[in-house]
Amino acid sequence: MIRKILQANQKPARNATHSVAGGEEKVLREIAKDVDLKDIKTIKTKRVLKEMREALASQSDGVAIAAPQIGYSLRIFVVSGKIFEKDFLNNRKERMSGEKKKNDAVEVKSKIKNLIFINPKISKLSRERTWVPEGCLSVRPLYGKTFRSTKATVEAYDETGKKFTRGASGLLAQIFQHETDHLNGILFIDHAKDIKAEQPQHA
Repeated sequence: MIRKILQANQKPARNATHSVAGGEEKVLREIAKDVDLKDIKTIKTKRVLKEMREALASQSDGVAIAAPQIGYSLRIFVVSGKIFEKDFLNNRKERMSGEKKKNDAVEVKSKIKNLIFINPKISKLSRERTWVPEGCLSVRPLYGKTFRSTKATVEAYDETGKKFTRGASGLLAQIFQHETDHLNGILFIDHAKDIKAEQPQHA
């Protein structure tokens, strides 16, 4: 599955339902299953989390990933710690272009841990919503605009089995909504407008 994500990065999708790059993979359309609380700290779950981290780290333009994207129908998503880097949004294109910038990004990743969300549930969404640009590792190279709440609150479990609540605005709130959609078998292209194919900025 990780290999297929990489292929999707290199080869444009012919249309919105072409292979993994277009969401045809069955697991992407399933409602993912809850992780049993007693299984959170098991070797099996740790292995899934490891694969998710590796898959996300391999994608320079990726900011988060859901378990179904690497073939596991489980309610888990991981958010890259790099989004908390100072000036991430302003400098994202530059970070993904030059070799020096790539090395800098790796250094940041080692300092800022990824966020793990197991059995996440959105408990609150702001009434204020806006159109935001959006893409997805599983439907490359398609991009569009989605109508998302500007703020969101999620309740979930971390990898130690501890329950927590996290509120967010801006990009992180958008990620919460995008990844929760994944866990419900929904892809952003299902409700986006102005969908078009664009090559990644670093390509």
